[in-house]
Amino acid sequence: MLPSRIVIVGAGQAAAAAIDALRRKGFTGAIALVGEEQSWPYQRPPLSKKYLAGALAPERLLIRPPHFYADHAVETYLARRATHIDRDAQRVRLDDGTGLAYDELVLATGSRPRRLEAPGADLPGVHMLRTVTDVETIRGELARAQRVVVVGGGYIGLEVAATCRELGLDVTVLEMADRTMNRVTCAEVSAFVQTEHARRGVNIVCNTRVRAIAADASSGRARAVVCEDGSEYPAELVIVGVGVAPADEVAAAAGLDCANGITVDEFCRTSDPRILAAGDCCIHPSLHYGRRVRLESVDNAFEQGTSVALSLLGTPLAHDKVPWFWSDQFDLKLIIVGLNHGYDTLVIRGTPATRSFSACYLAGGEFIAIDTVNSAKDQMAARKLIRERARPNIDKLADPALPLRDCL
Repeated sequence: MLPSRIVIVGAGQAAAAAIDALRRKGFTGAIALVGEEQSWPYQRPPLSKKYLAGALAPERLLIRPPHFYADHAVETYLARRATHIDRDAQRVRLDDGTGLAYDELVLATGSRPRRLEAPGADLPGVHMLRTVTDVETIRGELARAQRVVVVGGGYIGLEVAATCRELGLDVTVLEMADRTMNRVTCAEVSAFVQTEHARRGVNIVCNTRVRAIAADASSGRARAVVCEDGSEYPAELVIVGVGVAPADEVAAAAGLDCANGITVDEFCRTSDPRILAAGDCCIHPSLHYGRRVRLESVDNAFEQGTSVALSLLGTPLAHDKVPWFWSDQFDLKLIIVGLNHGYDTLVIRGTPATRSFSACYLAGGEFIAIDTVNSAKDQMAARKLIRERARPNIDKLADPALPLRDCL
């Protein structure tokens, strides 16, 4: 029996995908959407790039135009936060006291940026970048800043650094690890990216830990980032990008199984059969890689949002797509397909000097992941090969003149 009323908590990519799939596939019951922000569901990737640079209008961020939700009879509760789930009564309470009854509940609460644990992290001039409001505040300060320090050398940190440098600002990136993007890519790709940033004038400092953010005595604003070794990096603006954590607090408080995110099965169902979860907030079994993963990815949020809809409609389909991610920095297009965890062989196709190359990861001879830099053909071919668990010939794989699909 189909539910008559679905409540979706979270208003991002996964929520928008679930609503779209439900209505396209003929669901006529009630749908309520709850979102913490005032905005309609929007895309987050442009926030650290074109939107931060002022090159993208706010309406271009929206996943669907505002009238979509009215046209599809979606009740909307924007600028509201879910504070409690009563699983016995099947009811969600919002921060304004509103109670929403549900037959089925979808948690698409996403993730939240990790705070910088250092004195001065709350000073004026120190910002995290996660929402439209964050970016608009930062943009207001960019106009009067000359020096920017970015804390964190992951995707977000490097994208922000590239954007700020292109705006003509002096930029320093401080990274605690021995190289940037160390959790997601190999040393060769990290070295190439760092070289490209340095060539553009970005100062990247690795193996450094922030001790504090110093305040200007007269204005009370941040004036410099102080590191454990005593070095100081002056800045009128500090942007913190030290990772995110799943927004699973309400789920955990309701007694749902959580472990680095809300635990779901391959059909996106939680430990409560009436509650599903999708996107950054949940950890799911990857049938392809044989382990549980939590993916911070637009593609994963879209796919899981669709999976949620299919489960709600009684036509469940196991979520088992090979994930992919991307990052735009200056004129570099970095695309990662698959997960390189546990690789034992690395093959570089091409040379970084050409600014178009790929890093191929294998485990036990199986092609498990690829990083491509300005190499669209390789990343497109790799999607099929990784999905099919291809076992390429190493010598052929290393030859960039040979199409990837011919390397078996």
